[in-house]
Amino acid sequence: MDNTRCRQFFLEPAETYHRQYEALRAFFVDGRRLQDIAQQFGYQESSLRSLACRFRNHVKTETVPPFLCRHGSGGRQVVPR
Repeated sequence: MDNTRCRQFFLEPAETYHRQYEALRAFFVDGRRLQDIAQQFGYQESSLRSLACRFRNHVKTETVPPFLCRHGSGGRQVVPR
């Protein structure tokens, strides 16, 4: 079975929120360097650093990052534990 296109979905995300998710995952889970991640996903390193900082703040305040929100739900969503 050829899974090339399935792999590309994760390795070459096209949508903004998907790119953000994969970039943050590479940083926080895989422990990759910001410089390498920024290059792979087409970010400036400073922009990715800012994205990681905002993500940390979402986690700290237990609010859901935008890429995990359901559209049109309204109100503050809390990160499930």
